[in-house]
Amino acid sequence: MIEFNGVYKKYYLHSVFHRSLREDIVNFFRKNTDESLKRNEFWALQGVSFKVKKGECVGLYGPNGAGKSTILKLIANVTYPTKGKVTVKGRVAPLIEIGAGFHHDLTGRENIFVNGAILGMRISEIKKKIEYIVDFSELEEFIDMPVRKYSSGMYFRLGFSIAIHSDSDIYLIDEVMAVADANFRSKCINRMLKLKGDGKTILLVSHDTELLKRVTDRVIRINKGRTE
Repeated sequence: MIEFNGVYKKYYLHSVFHRSLREDIVNFFRKNTDESLKRNEFWALQGVSFKVKKGECVGLYGPNGAGKSTILKLIANVTYPTKGKVTVKGRVAPLIEIGAGFHHDLTGRENIFVNGAILGMRISEIKKKIEYIVDFSELEEFIDMPVRKYSSGMYFRLGFSIAIHSDSDIYLIDEVMAVADANFRSKCINRMLKLKGDGKTILLVSHDTELLKRVTDRVIRINKGRTE
Protein backbone atom coordinates (compact mmCIF):
# COMPACT_ATOMS: atom_id res chain seq x y z
CA MET A 1 0.00 0.00 0.00
CA ILE A 2 2.87 2.36 0.83
CA GLU A 3 6.50 2.27 -0.28
CA PHE A 4 9.32 4.74 0.37
CA ASN A 5 12.39 4.18 -1.76
CA GLY A 6 15.47 6.26 -0.86
CA VAL A 7 13.39 9.31 0.05
CA TYR A 8 15.03 12.63 0.89
CA LYS A 9 13.14 15.76 1.88
CA LYS A 10 14.79 19.17 2.14
CA TYR A 11 13.30 22.19 3.89
CA TYR A 12 14.32 25.80 4.32
CA LEU A 13 15.14 26.46 7.97
CA HIS A 14 13.29 29.74 8.58
CA SER A 15 10.34 29.56 6.18
CA VAL A 16 9.33 25.92 5.87
CA PHE A 17 5.68 26.55 5.06
CA HIS A 18 6.23 29.65 2.93
CA ARG A 19 8.85 28.15 0.63
CA SER A 20 8.16 24.43 0.62
CA LEU A 21 5.35 24.43 -1.98
CA ARG A 22 7.35 26.52 -4.46
CA GLU A 23 10.44 24.37 -3.95
CA ASP A 24 8.41 21.17 -4.21
CA ILE A 25 7.04 22.22 -7.61
CA VAL A 26 10.53 23.07 -8.87
CA ASN A 27 11.93 19.79 -7.55
CA PHE A 28 9.07 17.80 -9.05
CA PHE A 29 9.69 19.05 -12.58
CA ARG A 30 13.47 19.20 -12.38
CA LYS A 31 13.79 15.78 -10.69
CA ASN A 32 16.34 17.33 -8.35
CA THR A 33 18.96 14.84 -7.12
CA ASP A 34 21.24 17.38 -5.44
CA GLU A 35 22.15 16.12 -1.98
CA SER A 36 24.01 19.30 -1.02
CA LEU A 37 22.54 21.88 1.35
CA LYS A 38 22.44 25.58 0.75
CA ARG A 39 22.48 28.13 3.53
CA ASN A 40 19.57 27.74 5.99
CA GLU A 41 18.45 24.42 4.49
CA PHE A 42 18.20 21.10 6.31
CA TRP A 43 17.24 17.51 5.61
CA ALA A 44 13.93 16.49 7.20
CA LEU A 45 14.43 12.99 5.71
CA GLN A 46 17.58 11.30 4.44
CA GLY A 47 17.41 8.11 2.41
CA VAL A 48 14.29 6.70 4.05
CA SER A 49 13.08 3.33 2.71
CA PHE A 50 10.28 1.11 4.03
CA LYS A 51 7.13 -0.71 2.95
CA VAL A 52 3.70 -0.97 4.57
CA LYS A 53 1.44 -3.83 3.52
CA LYS A 54 -2.33 -3.72 3.17
CA GLY A 55 -3.99 -4.15 6.54
CA GLU A 56 -0.90 -3.29 8.59
CA CYS A 57 -0.98 -0.83 11.45
CA VAL A 58 2.48 0.71 11.69
CA GLY A 59 3.72 3.13 14.34
CA LEU A 60 6.23 5.92 13.72
CA TYR A 61 8.25 6.67 16.82
CA GLY A 62 11.05 9.13 17.52
CA PRO A 63 11.93 12.51 19.04
CA ASN A 64 10.36 15.78 17.96
CA GLY A 65 11.80 16.92 14.63
CA ALA A 66 12.81 13.40 13.64
CA GLY A 67 10.79 13.48 10.39
CA LYS A 68 7.69 11.51 11.39
CA SER A 69 5.14 14.15 10.34
CA THR A 70 7.04 14.75 7.10
CA ILE A 71 6.55 11.08 6.24
CA LEU A 72 2.79 11.42 6.74
CA LYS A 73 2.67 14.61 4.65
CA LEU A 74 4.48 12.84 1.79
CA ILE A 75 1.97 9.98 1.91
CA ALA A 76 -0.91 12.47 1.93
CA ASN A 77 0.57 14.42 -1.03
CA VAL A 78 0.74 17.57 1.08
CA THR A 79 4.37 17.83 -0.02
CA TYR A 80 6.73 16.01 -2.41
CA PRO A 81 10.13 14.37 -1.97
CA THR A 82 13.28 16.22 -2.95
CA LYS A 83 14.77 12.91 -4.06
CA GLY A 84 13.56 9.31 -4.12
CA LYS A 85 10.13 7.86 -4.71
CA VAL A 86 6.95 7.56 -2.65
CA THR A 87 4.32 5.10 -3.87
CA VAL A 88 0.83 5.07 -2.34
CA LYS A 89 -1.96 2.77 -3.48
CA GLY A 90 -5.43 3.64 -2.25
CA ARG A 91 -7.52 6.45 -0.85
CA VAL A 92 -5.88 8.32 2.03
CA ALA A 93 -7.54 9.93 5.06
CA PRO A 94 -4.99 12.16 6.81
CA LEU A 95 -5.48 13.46 10.33
CA ILE A 96 -2.18 15.30 10.61
CA GLU A 97 -2.91 18.78 11.97
CA ILE A 98 -5.76 19.93 14.18
CA GLY A 99 -8.24 21.97 12.16
CA ALA A 100 -6.64 21.21 8.81
CA GLY A 101 -9.24 21.28 6.05
CA PHE A 102 -11.76 23.23 8.15
CA HIS A 103 -13.13 26.67 7.26
CA HIS A 104 -13.29 28.60 10.53
CA ASP A 105 -16.32 30.70 9.55
CA LEU A 106 -18.44 27.66 8.70
CA THR A 107 -20.33 25.54 11.21
CA GLY A 108 -19.28 22.06 12.24
CA ARG A 109 -22.06 20.60 10.09
CA GLU A 110 -20.98 22.61 7.05
CA ASN A 111 -17.38 21.62 7.63
CA ILE A 112 -18.33 17.95 7.56
CA PHE A 113 -19.27 18.48 3.91
CA VAL A 114 -16.13 20.53 3.15
CA ASN A 115 -13.72 18.18 4.91
CA GLY A 116 -15.49 15.08 3.65
CA ALA A 117 -15.20 16.33 0.07
CA ILE A 118 -11.47 16.94 0.60
CA LEU A 119 -11.18 13.30 1.68
CA GLY A 120 -12.87 12.20 -1.52
CA MET A 121 -16.37 11.55 -0.19
CA ARG A 122 -19.33 12.20 -2.48
CA ILE A 123 -22.04 14.59 -1.27
CA SER A 124 -24.58 11.76 -1.30
CA GLU A 125 -22.20 9.66 0.81
CA ILE A 126 -21.73 12.49 3.33
CA LYS A 127 -25.49 13.00 3.62
CA LYS A 128 -25.95 9.31 4.45
CA LYS A 129 -23.20 9.36 7.07
CA ILE A 130 -23.53 12.80 8.62
CA GLU A 131 -25.61 11.74 11.61
CA TYR A 132 -23.17 8.90 12.35
CA ILE A 133 -20.27 11.38 12.12
CA VAL A 134 -21.97 13.82 14.49
CA ASP A 135 -22.94 11.04 16.89
CA PHE A 136 -19.40 9.64 17.05
CA SER A 137 -17.93 13.11 17.63
CA GLU A 138 -20.31 13.74 20.55
CA LEU A 139 -20.65 17.34 19.36
CA GLU A 140 -24.42 17.37 18.77
CA GLU A 141 -25.08 20.59 20.72
CA PHE A 142 -22.15 22.39 19.05
CA ILE A 143 -22.46 21.08 15.49
CA ASP A 144 -24.23 24.20 14.16
CA MET A 145 -21.74 26.57 15.81
CA PRO A 146 -18.91 28.15 13.75
CA VAL A 147 -15.81 26.02 14.31
CA ARG A 148 -13.70 29.08 15.15
CA LYS A 149 -15.31 28.75 18.59
CA TYR A 150 -14.19 25.13 18.95
CA SER A 151 -11.44 24.03 21.32
CA SER A 152 -8.54 21.92 20.01
CA GLY A 153 -10.23 18.85 21.48
CA MET A 154 -13.44 19.60 19.61
CA TYR A 155 -11.52 20.08 16.36
CA PHE A 156 -9.96 16.67 16.87
CA ARG A 157 -13.29 15.01 17.65
CA LEU A 158 -14.85 16.32 14.44
CA GLY A 159 -11.79 15.68 12.26
CA PHE A 160 -11.33 12.12 13.54
CA SER A 161 -15.04 11.36 13.14
CA ILE A 162 -15.06 12.54 9.52
CA ALA A 163 -11.87 10.63 8.67
CA ILE A 164 -13.01 7.28 10.04
CA HIS A 165 -16.32 7.51 8.16
CA SER A 166 -14.61 8.26 4.83
CA ASP A 167 -14.18 4.60 3.84
CA SER A 168 -10.53 5.25 2.94
CA ASP A 169 -7.89 2.57 2.44
CA ILE A 170 -5.14 4.30 4.43
CA TYR A 171 -5.51 6.32 7.64
CA LEU A 172 -2.76 8.68 8.82
CA ILE A 173 -2.96 9.76 12.45
CA ASP A 174 -0.40 12.15 13.94
CA GLU A 175 0.05 13.19 17.58
CA VAL A 176 -3.26 15.09 17.37
CA MET A 177 -4.91 12.35 19.46
CA ALA A 178 -3.06 13.70 22.50
CA VAL A 179 -5.61 16.55 22.79
CA ALA A 180 -8.51 14.13 23.34
CA ASP A 181 -9.87 13.44 26.82
CA ALA A 182 -9.48 9.93 28.25
CA ASN A 183 -12.96 8.69 27.28
CA PHE A 184 -12.84 9.89 23.68
CA ARG A 185 -9.24 8.71 23.31
CA SER A 186 -10.35 5.22 24.38
CA LYS A 187 -13.19 5.42 21.85
CA CYS A 188 -10.70 6.37 19.11
CA ILE A 189 -8.39 3.48 19.99
CA ASN A 190 -11.27 1.01 19.78
CA ARG A 191 -12.25 2.41 16.39
CA MET A 192 -8.67 2.11 15.13
CA LEU A 193 -8.62 -1.52 16.25
CA LYS A 194 -11.86 -2.07 14.34
CA LEU A 195 -10.42 -0.44 11.21
CA LYS A 196 -7.40 -2.69 11.57
CA GLY A 197 -9.69 -5.71 11.89
CA ASP A 198 -11.48 -4.60 8.71
CA GLY A 199 -8.17 -4.74 6.81
CA LYS A 200 -7.50 -1.00 6.67
CA THR A 201 -3.94 0.33 6.65
CA ILE A 202 -2.99 2.72 9.45
CA LEU A 203 0.09 4.82 10.18
CA LEU A 204 0.13 6.18 13.70
CA VAL A 205 2.62 8.76 15.01
CA SER A 206 2.89 8.78 18.80
CA HIS A 207 5.30 9.17 21.69
CA ASP A 208 3.06 6.87 23.75
CA THR A 209 4.84 3.52 23.70
CA GLU A 210 1.95 1.75 25.43
CA LEU A 211 -0.46 2.95 22.74
CA LEU A 212 1.91 1.78 20.01
CA LYS A 213 2.24 -1.65 21.66
CA ARG A 214 -1.53 -1.97 21.92
CA VAL A 215 -2.52 -0.83 18.44
CA THR A 216 0.36 -1.35 15.99
CA ASP A 217 1.81 -4.47 14.40
CA ARG A 218 5.31 -2.98 14.33
CA VAL A 219 7.10 0.31 14.92
CA ILE A 220 9.47 2.19 12.62
CA ARG A 221 11.90 4.31 14.63
CA ILE A 222 12.89 7.64 13.09
CA ASN A 223 15.78 9.80 14.28
CA LYS A 224 17.33 12.83 12.56
CA GLY A 225 15.52 12.03 9.33
CA ARG A 226 16.68 8.42 9.13
CA THR A 227 15.12 5.09 10.00
CA GLU A 228 16.83 3.04 12.73
